[in-house]
Parts: sequence; structure tokens; C-alpha cells
Amino acid sequence: MSAGQLPPGVEIIETRADVTHWIPAGAEARSVRVTLGPGDPGAPPHRHPGPLFGYVTEGEILFELEGQAPRILKAGDALFEPGGDVIHIEGSNNRTDQQAQIVLTMFALPGTPVLVPVSAEELAERKHLRVSR
Repeated sequence: MSAGQLPPGVEIIETRADVTHWIPAGAEARSVRVTLGPGDPGAPPHRHPGPLFGYVTEGEILFELEGQAPRILKAGDALFEPGGDVIHIEGSNNRTDQQAQIVLTMFALPGTPVLVPVSAEELAERKHLRVSR
């Protein structure tokens, strides 16, 4: 079935043909749901062991990935992270009056952690890779 022939109720949110080279050989697919309470700052700056796709299911998330300008993702918005060396700087709940939630599919080698925190020193060393707000 092509995108124009999808059954009722099926919608393609995002298509990325340029990302398969980031998926490590032998990777497993992991589905992860992240729920952030009102005003939750989310995880500290970190890396993921492989690429991931995400879809905001509820609320608003302030999202900043190294090399990209910070942006607000709202319910229905999709995102992609290449993982590896790229730092996920921020993924906080942008609202103080409601929770936010995102569902992710991550591709990573078995046994690797979902995320690896980045030290304040390394973040400072890579400050030149951030895009100003």
C-alpha cells in the first residue's frame, strides 16, 4: 500500500529515508514511554546508544538536541535523534499545569543503557555546538 492508499484512520506522521545508517548492526528495537509531570525538567543532558524516533502523545515538551535550536514539541509532533555522539541537551515538560508524554522507539545494541548522562565538563567543552535560543 502506498501512502495515498492507507486505510481510514491510518496516518503517516513522518518518513525518514536517510537514517538507517545510524542503526547499529545487531540492534534491537525498544519501545519507551516517558511521562513528565507538570514542570518536570526531564533527564539531565545525555546520549542515547542508537537512533530513536519519538511521538509526543500528550502535552508539550521543550526539546533541545545538540546542533539544533530548542523547540516546543506538542502532542502529535514527531522527532528523530541520531544517538551516538550527539547530546540530547533538554527534554523537559514545557507546561507547569499538565503532564507531558512521549513514546519512543530506540534502536540499540542489546544490553546497552537507554541513556548515558553527560558530565557538566563535557557539556561546557561542546558549548560551541549548541544553537542559541
